[in-house]
Amino acid sequence: MTSPHEIDPRALSDPRNVYPTDEQFYAHGRPTDPLLAEDRPRGGSPAAPLHHRGTWATVALVAGIILLILVGIALFP
Repeated sequence: MTSPHEIDPRALSDPRNVYPTDEQFYAHGRPTDPLLAEDRPRGGSPAAPLHHRGTWATVALVAGIILLILVGIALFP
């Protein structure tokens, strides 16, 4: 069997035994330039710097919750 597709040598002249090469087979249905532009580029910096709430806002929130619990306990013993 000298054919790369292991076809019976007696059937090599049969037109049904014509196979595309691997390059032709895998190129079918692909664009000529398969590299696409990246739609979400990685890296870089954000457009505007992130602003976090200050530590004073967190401290005030925790103090308010603790004060609310203490007032609740003092008013309803």
